Amino acid sequence: MRRSLFLMLFGLLASFAAAPSRAHGPTPQKALEKITIAKPPAEVWAAVGAFSKIDKWHPGVEKSSGGDNAPGSERTITLKSGGDLVEGLDEYNAQEMSFGYRLSKENIEAFPVSFYTATIAVRPAEGGSEVEWSGRFYRADTSNFPPDNLNDQAAVAAVEGFFKQGLEGLKAKLEGAK
Repeated sequence: MRRSLFLMLFGLLASFAAAPSRAHGPTPQKALEKITIAKPPAEVWAAVGAFSKIDKWHPGVEKSSGGDNAPGSERTITLKSGGDLVEGLDEYNAQEMSFGYRLSKENIEAFPVSFYTATIAVRPAEGGSEVEWSGRFYRADTSNFPPDNLNDQAAVAAVEGFFKQGLEGLKAKLEGAK
């Protein structure tokens, strides 16, 4: 009797301990892309620092509207692949040449994430400038068993690809096509 009571209590405790691991939901993902551009930081910042002008240098953006450089402003970007993303500016520091923004309204058909925050910063580097674009985000489907096109890997690939394509487009615009 004592042994069966012990086993029953042990089984109950083990099931409580295992429960959180079965239903943890999504974890935040991160992306970081950098590029060196052979131009002075002020010139690079002049191009990338206009929050509403991402369409002028990002080859994946068809158009960008709204948004100025005041925290709280929003921009809507239309992707060449289809769909719009609405983003809000959280912080803007022209002196430090950086700004931070977030996804204000998800559009998982256009971009497989449910939420993101991102920062773009320009720093002096040997031979010119380094631009760093970093982000933290969640996959589009926040359930425990998302389909492949809405899982963590799809979100990471989309964000890293968007950042990389943008930085390469910025470099090409500022240095001239090579």
